[in-house]
Amino acid sequence: MTKSHLLCGVDEAGRGPWAGPVTAAAVVLDPARPIAGLNDSKKLSEKKRLLLDEQIRECALAWGIGWAEPEEIDRLNIRQATHLAWKRAVEAMGLTPDHIQIDGNDLPQGLPCTAEAIIKGDGKIAEISAASILAKTARDKLMVELDTRYPEYGFAKHKGYGVKAHAEALSLHGACPIHRTSFKPVALAVSRAA
Repeated sequence: MTKSHLLCGVDEAGRGPWAGPVTAAAVVLDPARPIAGLNDSKKLSEKKRLLLDEQIRECALAWGIGWAEPEEIDRLNIRQATHLAWKRAVEAMGLTPDHIQIDGNDLPQGLPCTAEAIIKGDGKIAEISAASILAKTARDKLMVELDTRYPEYGFAKHKGYGVKAHAEALSLHGACPIHRTSFKPVALAVSRAA
């Protein structure tokens, strides 16, 4: 395989939640080991995502996970924190791809090779679909773990997204250390609790 075949797909999960990190994944698939059923993680059942996650980790030439923590999201803003997570995911692969395709309409500075943004890429490009799946399963797993540390918020169920139960928990308990205090609903809960 020549270097020119090293196409890397990048996607993230968790831009919108009120709590937890934004999580990115970068994947270089192996053309000799194709994976059936890849798609945008949001269009797959949890069971299917977990099966594909295992296959991707086993069959890909390289993959990496990158995180940007709530504190970084609050300090930088969600867009810049997402860029940071994307770059960390690419670095975590341990190899430099020839070209990167990122889901969306935005590119970070400082990537190690040429790159392009592809709108709805997670449903069109296998590498981005694979990254979408790894990012989602890694973040979901972390939020389930964080639920044991902060059980009053229900993170295992809603993964930090802004659902009614989460809003109610916020108004009852205020914010915890993994909340994004720069997000308006969290900021309001913090100001009410002060």
